[in-house]
Amino acid sequence: VQLQASGGGLVQTGGPLRLSCASSRATFNNYIMGWFRQAPGKEREFVAALRWIGNLSYYADSVKGRFTISIDTAKNTVDLQMNNLKPDDTAIYYCAAKQRRKGWDYASRGSSYDYWGQGTLVTVSS
Repeated sequence: VQLQASGGGLVQTGGPLRLSCASSRATFNNYIMGWFRQAPGKEREFVAALRWIGNLSYYADSVKGRFTISIDTAKNTVDLQMNNLKPDDTAIYYCAAKQRRKGWDYASRGSSYDYWGQGTLVTVSS
């Protein structure tokens, strides 16, 4: 599976931004999709995950209520709608995928994901 993230950029505090992750696979049925981020000087952290089968989603506490992960079946992308952005959201954002059979329990664990996109930079100015 090849993933390519896009949509990053510079946005002011409080503004919105939408990231997209294009997949080389035609369907997301057999995958769990995740978004992670890494801020300068910090470790990579979990942002959100989605399982198409069962319509399950899970968010980090820091983004809950502001970010929404979804699948656009027409574009075959996994999107991350980010609203009310804060300077602390500044980071490189990565999309990732793992096979659904690996389980939902560890959706927030980056080490459980098999495929990664190249990352897209989000900068939130104060």
